[in-house]
Amino acid sequence: MPVRIRKLIGTVLILALVVLYALVATTIATYRLAESAWYVHLLYFLLTGIFWVVPAMFLIRWMEGPRKSKQP
Repeated sequence: MPVRIRKLIGTVLILALVVLYALVATTIATYRLAESAWYVHLLYFLLTGIFWVVPAMFLIRWMEGPRKSKQP
């Protein structure tokens, strides 16, 4: 698959990932943490704000394409 197509697909997937991840994280916080203290909310949103990077990292690696080996 050409790199340009990979990057287009990857960009769309990353945008969808961020939107869906934010909706799910906020929904969980709304229903599960409604009565929790402020520091629980802070910790939850700090962690969920960092965890979306893991799937995005794999998508970005895929977008780069296979590594080309250096041949002498």
